[in-house]
Amino acid sequence: MSRLYEALRKSELENRQPGAVTTEVVRPAADFAPAGIGAVELEGTQTVQLRVSSESHLVALTDLQGLPAEKFRVLVTRLRNLRAQQEMKSLQVTSSSVDEGKTLVAANLAVTLARHSQNRVLLIEGDLHNPSLHALFGLSHLKGICHWWKEPTSILSDFIYHIDGLPMWYLPAGERFDEPGEILQSSRLAENLMQLSGLFDWIVVDSTPLSPMADANIWNRLVDGMLLVVREDVTPVKALKKGLETVDGPKLIGVVLNGASEFDRVNYYDKRYGGPTSSKNGGTAQKSREGA
Repeated sequence: MSRLYEALRKSELENRQPGAVTTEVVRPAADFAPAGIGAVELEGTQTVQLRVSSESHLVALTDLQGLPAEKFRVLVTRLRNLRAQQEMKSLQVTSSSVDEGKTLVAANLAVTLARHSQNRVLLIEGDLHNPSLHALFGLSHLKGICHWWKEPTSILSDFIYHIDGLPMWYLPAGERFDEPGEILQSSRLAENLMQLSGLFDWIVVDSTPLSPMADANIWNRLVDGMLLVVREDVTPVKALKKGLETVDGPKLIGVVLNGASEFDRVNYYDKRYGGPTSSKNGGTAQKSREGA
């Protein structure tokens, strides 16, 4: 978010012109606090403990040996390679419309970044219209961006939470906000996010879909890249094209195909490298398919 302040400040000036999971707070997050500048700010955050069921599809935590978790590790590797070629620290995860799995992808990506690269990761619940990350994590009743906005003297770092056991922090929405553009385009948010951005190696934003809201377009101006989630047999091509047309210069760095059926494991996870590939009578091993 190196251009965060300039972009939001410019936006604010333009607008002025006429025309079954539980959690508990357990301790300060000191274990993963970075050294040097910003250490004090992160040490002051509270740690929340996740209890995520296998039905949540948060595979980066619940099914590390499965193919979907491996696909997220591949995605992380590609992002790290991309960062070696260009500026890439912050990205938003979006989709053309609802029910395509963008929130699930954002959560799994953030956890994988933290778990397998040991980078400091901040996950932002940037969909203030319909926040759902807190439900996925089981982190209800946490104050977040909307509460910070209603307290003019507060700072945004007071509303981030450390995820227990990981170098990962979470900035929740807090509650629904009918007109989040007021928040997203404010210089106050710009200044606070600039302070936070220096504390983390990666920032992942779970934003709104591309349409009909304008929030994804605002986030596009503030981040270094956009990951677009497309769900097989759900995403209409016309809606996808129309959504991309609403974004001013989309910084598209990749497309995540959710629920794909074309990834044939060929008994990969059943055989674990060493298992037989054929039966005694010469028949081939039974194949299975799994979405990625």
